[in-house]
Amino acid sequence: MKIIAIGRNYAAHARELGNQVPGEPLIFMKPSTAVIDSGRPFIYPPFSGDVHYELEVIVEISRRGKNISRKNYLEYFDRISLGIDFTARDLQKKCKEKGRPWEIAKAFDGSAAIGQWIDQSSFDFQNLHFELLKNGKPVQKGHTAAMIFPLDDLMEYISKFFTLEPGDIIFTGTPEGVGPVTPGDHLRGLLEGKNILNCEIKGP
Repeated sequence: MKIIAIGRNYAAHARELGNQVPGEPLIFMKPSTAVIDSGRPFIYPPFSGDVHYELEVIVEISRRGKNISRKNYLEYFDRISLGIDFTARDLQKKCKEKGRPWEIAKAFDGSAAIGQWIDQSSFDFQNLHFELLKNGKPVQKGHTAAMIFPLDDLMEYISKFFTLEPGDIIFTGTPEGVGPVTPGDHLRGLLEGKNILNCEIKGP
């Protein structure tokens, strides 16, 4: 299983971090060891002092696919959920300044919280509202219609380079409003108003 994640897929988020809006999907990956299931805590890593939450709509691949056509993309996943891409922002900044890859800031153990999976046939992926609450207060609100690259484009693009296999997960990008977490925080992800992700932040 692999996680394929998309960076800067919401224009407002790209701007809030001072990044250019990309002309094609920006891809990075996380290993299976990054996954923490909904309800399990995120353990704050000792190597960072500035970890941020990034809430995203995610999909789970259900069949093997290579060079997937936009018109057939719905045939390759059957479940959707919410995920949090935890990012060690301080490490990411240092890596960027030195022109280095920044996987250590994005792909470390436990950096991908996964919510409850839901049958995708119940939803229109292109018209989903989602929200993150931090300690009960809304901090991120997003709508999939605002994605720069919608899911059909993403799956066509990704599958040109990587064969998608059952169990793979695609993180589709985060909207504006990302911010830091500290031990003791509680994060809750809502998809169309339904609570499907819970994650407590604990110290190392």
